[in-house]
Amino acid sequence: MVGFEVGAVPFNPDGWGPPESSATGLAVPNHPSNVPFAPFSRSEKLGRIADWTKNFSNQARPGSKQGGYHASDSAFDFSGDDSFATLAADEDSSFRLVDTSAKSHHYNPNRPKFNPRWRFNPHNAPPQRRDEEVEARKREAEKERARRDRMYNNRSQMPQRRESSVFKSSVDIQPEWNMLDQIPFSTFSKLSFSVPEPEDMLICGGLEFYDRSYDRITPKNFKPLERFKNRNFFKVTTTDDPVIRRLANEDKATVFATDTILSTLMCAPRSVYSWDIVVQRVGNKLFLDKRDGSQLDLLSVHETSQEPLPDVKDDINSIHSLSVEAAYINQNFSQQVLIRDGNKVAFEEPNPFANEGEEVASVAYRYRRWKLDDDMYLVSRCEVQSVLDINNQRSFLTLNALNEFDPKYSGVDWRQKLETQRNNANKLAKWTAQALLAGADMMKLGYVSRVHPRDHFNHVILAVVGYKPRDFATQINLNTSNMWGIVKSIVDLCMKLKEGKYVLVKDPSKPQVRIYDVPQDAFENDYVEEPLPEEEQVQPPSEDADGVDANAATNDVEDKDTSNVAA
Repeated sequence: MVGFEVGAVPFNPDGWGPPESSATGLAVPNHPSNVPFAPFSRSEKLGRIADWTKNFSNQARPGSKQGGYHASDSAFDFSGDDSFATLAADEDSSFRLVDTSAKSHHYNPNRPKFNPRWRFNPHNAPPQRRDEEVEARKREAEKERARRDRMYNNRSQMPQRRESSVFKSSVDIQPEWNMLDQIPFSTFSKLSFSVPEPEDMLICGGLEFYDRSYDRITPKNFKPLERFKNRNFFKVTTTDDPVIRRLANEDKATVFATDTILSTLMCAPRSVYSWDIVVQRVGNKLFLDKRDGSQLDLLSVHETSQEPLPDVKDDINSIHSLSVEAAYINQNFSQQVLIRDGNKVAFEEPNPFANEGEEVASVAYRYRRWKLDDDMYLVSRCEVQSVLDINNQRSFLTLNALNEFDPKYSGVDWRQKLETQRNNANKLAKWTAQALLAGADMMKLGYVSRVHPRDHFNHVILAVVGYKPRDFATQINLNTSNMWGIVKSIVDLCMKLKEGKYVLVKDPSKPQVRIYDVPQDAFENDYVEEPLPEEEQVQPPSEDADGVDANAATNDVEDKDTSNVAA
């Protein structure tokens, strides 16, 4: 019987495993030569240690770097052996590994590929999970896709973005005009000037009392806006005011202006549209005027919005048409919210612009004086529209109206949510500055909307909200010191000019103003572009012979608009 000799087992006192033969000098009998050390993991499946029946195909290759030895020529190498593939497959059939890698939101593993055969044979499509989580995810994806489609359709129907819009200058710059200076709006933000409390030089006109029932109006309990064609409104420039002429002759001040002109200067950094102010230097006095045909007396709409308005002037939603519409709404609103019982509060002098026996709107002109320097005073004509007794004290009110024309442009339906500051920041700032100049105790803001987006004649009052001017100025981040700092810098700059006529123009495309030296007869023969009477404006769609069909078409369009907003 042949015996099996184990041999000597060397002992390694320095570590784990057999000692190095070079260090110990021990010879291990029958030791296989060139046995590589293969590191392994505990997760690996070990089937056999060595395969002595393996056919070595790689013989010694002369000239090789390993001296004719290759790693695959070992009895302990199983890299090319697939004898355990079947066993591994059987064991892996019950093993599932959760994939925790980030997936793309647009990738769906259950979605079939675009194979034309699946189009006609749906049974070949891969199976899909139908649990509640997958179904809920699909419903959310459908809603998101529908929302993106609506946004894309709305944007495709809208004009270009505001950044690409090109506005026109409020006045045509003539080649003979000499530009003296240009001031960027960035310098205005650093200005600051404090003025003492003003003094009233004179109060003219008469005021009616405010009707407090309008404070209880809600979008669901609205009131139609009335029209007051018999009452006259006056927008007289500085040099045409007889009271200012009288005060100038009496040397009561050095600088003269109106609250509209001063508020335009004070809120200049917020303006987007172009505007212009005529400056007249006469002797040691300075008059700030509005040009004949100027748009200062009109009200801008949607000025600070990112979505532009149509450029076509005949469109009811164009910049000019909306400005005219807003001016009429503001005038009618300021008279409708009054108690029209004939009881008026009269002041020292009557309305300086009205003829005897003429019916005028409820308005009082307060001529107030501010001290700008030791020998420089400013007089401005300020307006208030109503009066109210609060705690047995008489308070002045300013009345203004914000108008909604089409929710498609603003993105907010005022019948659902009242929104003010985002698209009309400059107009609100100017109204607040005018209320502060006039010393009003309360400013009332009305929310007026069209009955139908395509009808710019009929409107409804949705709400009336009251604010204290100083509190509202803080709310809209309007700094009174900065307002007066802008006015003081412009006045100091103009007082350094020689006698003559100048025009201050806001650049239509850049946030800056320019000062031009113009001839004395400039703007005297210009066409005065006043608001058109209502009978001459573009009429809304009216009923013709087929009135029923026209109304049906209008209703269909309205239903479509409502469905788009609801979607």
